[in-house]
Amino acid sequence: MLASFPRLVVYWSKERWSGAVDSVGSRTLANVLSQIKYDGAVAACGLAQGSDLPATVMPFILRGVTLAGVDSVWAPREKREEAWGRLSTDLDIAKLDSMTARARLDDVPSLANEILAGNIKGRMVIDL
Repeated sequence: MLASFPRLVVYWSKERWSGAVDSVGSRTLANVLSQIKYDGAVAACGLAQGSDLPATVMPFILRGVTLAGVDSVWAPREKREEAWGRLSTDLDIAKLDSMTARARLDDVPSLANEILAGNIKGRMVIDL
């Protein structure tokens, strides 16, 4: 019977993260929302997997989770400049470097398979 339903999403999971930034959307965003700790927040800034949100309101009501949309297309220039300025002063570059790996452009096809399998964590920079 379950085979006839679309891929199911876990709607309620153990608290794991205080906050998250999601650029994927769809099932991934629903999954992240289900794992946010009490009074946490998620910033959604992309829809790579899709614009649907197969989730419930449980994280919002029972844990007080906030879902904030990030508009990088229509945001006023002043707001974008402020954000870039904050990144230059507030972001700990050492932490960012510790979760960054580099790869060559030729490696992208195999990396794509690793990403889809969930084996890549952090940030991947492709050297052109």
